[in-house]
Amino acid sequence: MNVGVIGSGYVGLVAGACFAESGNEVVCADIDEDKIASLNRGEIPIYEPGLDRLIENNIKGDRLMFTTDIPLAVRGSEVIFIAVGTPQDEDGSADLQYVLKVAENIGKNMNGPKIVVNKSTVPVGTAELVAAEIRKHTDLPFDVVSNPEFLKEGSAIDDFMKPDRVVIGTSSVEAAEIMRELYSPFVRTNNPILVMDNQSAEVTKYAANSLLATRVTFMNEIANLCEQVGADVSQVRKGVGTDSRLGPSFLFPGVGYGGSCFPKDVRALVKTGETKGVNMSIIKSVDLANNRQKSRIVEKAIKHFGGEANIKGKVFGVWGLAFKPNTDDMREAPSLTIINSLVELGATIQAYDPEAVEVAKELLKDSSASVSFCDNSYEAAQGADALLIITEWNEFRRPNFNKVTEALNDPVIFDGRNLFEPSKMNRLGFKYYSIGRAPVGS
Repeated sequence: MNVGVIGSGYVGLVAGACFAESGNEVVCADIDEDKIASLNRGEIPIYEPGLDRLIENNIKGDRLMFTTDIPLAVRGSEVIFIAVGTPQDEDGSADLQYVLKVAENIGKNMNGPKIVVNKSTVPVGTAELVAAEIRKHTDLPFDVVSNPEFLKEGSAIDDFMKPDRVVIGTSSVEAAEIMRELYSPFVRTNNPILVMDNQSAEVTKYAANSLLATRVTFMNEIANLCEQVGADVSQVRKGVGTDSRLGPSFLFPGVGYGGSCFPKDVRALVKTGETKGVNMSIIKSVDLANNRQKSRIVEKAIKHFGGEANIKGKVFGVWGLAFKPNTDDMREAPSLTIINSLVELGATIQAYDPEAVEVAKELLKDSSASVSFCDNSYEAAQGADALLIITEWNEFRRPNFNKVTEALNDPVIFDGRNLFEPSKMNRLGFKYYSIGRAPVGS
């Protein structure tokens, strides 16, 4: 099948590469000339495990190409995916200007019947808006399909190739069958392809992300309660997660969620509710609670050092900058809130992340006098008054604690991801603060 993907960001690249891997001829188009030039040189603009190899193999196999020629992608494709950004607008809603601009270009360049697929995360009613925009420019027949993505950064290739489910929103039987054919190589283990109306498909994406965000935030609040009543959130999490009605996923406490999806989608769902007269009170609370959680580790540091005034002049080593491991994505990363808060109090930061340092340099350039970036984790700890663990990269899980002790001025660790057992840290002589568990050695 000839497939066009308009937008070569995270979703577009993963979708394009995976569709090509299953034998389709895919054209990925983007207006960003520098990005397309980099992709044609084999340079991938994002870090996603396995994506570089997948793109390289399919370019060599003549199944995948990158271009700035959007009309070419439209005219040469039977199915056209819209995979451009929908950034958060000032009022919290999703900004659809890029989606509608693509719809306009599709309408102007159609040369026959097309299936236009919304792959971008879009609010309810967007399929109708896209259809209306295309109709302004063509009388040719087309269908608009809602096909939300459910990719986790760091495991996106597996998520696409082995999806829990594929959601297809359309009222067209013919379009649904073509979409089934396109996705059939990925559901050979009988995971479902769910066909529903456009509106239900659009809500499904926001509902899924908001529910996952709620689970994370709920367990963070339970962790905060555990600290006050002397409970251990690790034990509570097991007690809750073994209930077959609940399960263990997304119940790990920490310093809050970030990334490109949860924060934006939660706020967009709240805004959609407001425009329809529905008070999304639970989802509003999730957003507020998550923002508070990002400050918890700073509060612990302030308390340990005896007040905000005593943070001035302190040096903090930071392990982890990306909002989660196996990505360089720092959009709304908790590390940004934590680092900026400490810098405002007069601290100096020595930071390390396996993949996100270059992204962090740009985002933290206004604090460059107080933030330095290191080549490895032990360098980040060298001469620091405390170590902060913000992202749970695997390489942080089993460090050489002797090296850590030697590097730090004082063996103090604030662990925002509960990587270590408090009893072990106590035996090793650390002052150890985690989330939802009693501190040790303090």
